[in-house]
Amino acid sequence: MKNTQTKPLILKCFFFSLFLSVPIFLLSSFRSLGRKTTDAPPGNQRAGDLLIRPGYNSYEAYIEHQLNKTLNPKLRRIWTTRDWDRKINVFAQFFEDLKQRQLLMNESKALCIGARMGQEVEALRRVGVADSVGIDLVPYPPLVLKGDFHNQPFENETFDFEFSNVFDHALYPDKFVGEIERTLRSGGVCVLHVALSRRSDKYSANDLYSVKPLTKMFGRSELLHRRTVDGFGLDTEVVFRKK
Repeated sequence: MKNTQTKPLILKCFFFSLFLSVPIFLLSSFRSLGRKTTDAPPGNQRAGDLLIRPGYNSYEAYIEHQLNKTLNPKLRRIWTTRDWDRKINVFAQFFEDLKQRQLLMNESKALCIGARMGQEVEALRRVGVADSVGIDLVPYPPLVLKGDFHNQPFENETFDFEFSNVFDHALYPDKFVGEIERTLRSGGVCVLHVALSRRSDKYSANDLYSVKPLTKMFGRSELLHRRTVDGFGLDTEVVFRKK
């Protein structure tokens, strides 16, 4: 008699446990699926001659690391005093040369990407390109607006000319380039200063070993030329024209 009473009790406990475990299993499955489909910051990934540096567990962590440099009071004081005129003069020489080669005009609408305090914007204005502005994570009015180069705050085909010397700071280089091609008008010119022969500073998010990855990412543009330059630790100038 005891055995026949015990079996139904065991079966009831089994089915009750099964009933409780199903929702837990489903919840766990959904969480696992969510983790798989969430884009995580790339790390230590090398595709040909482009290496994405590791060290970020979220995009917010990457932004915070970049802001540590941009908001550094000592650096900001140097950028606006000792380095101000020196950098403007060097940038002005680069831009004058581009004007001589008909790659930049006084009438061009120009954007400087990752402009910090805006020395390159001021240089463009001094050489006659009045309609110039920069973007950076931290604005510096009136030269620099707030903006993330992975998601530029501009409409499609806004600019005739875009310049940047911060490609190495891009965590997602393909998005960096994609935003340039999106906001650049057809026939517009993009000039990048990059480091190929040496590694950049601790705030760099990628390392570039040749121009091949750039030519591949600039799929809607043609490579006009590359040359060696001396641009504040960057050794190569690469120029593209959007088709």
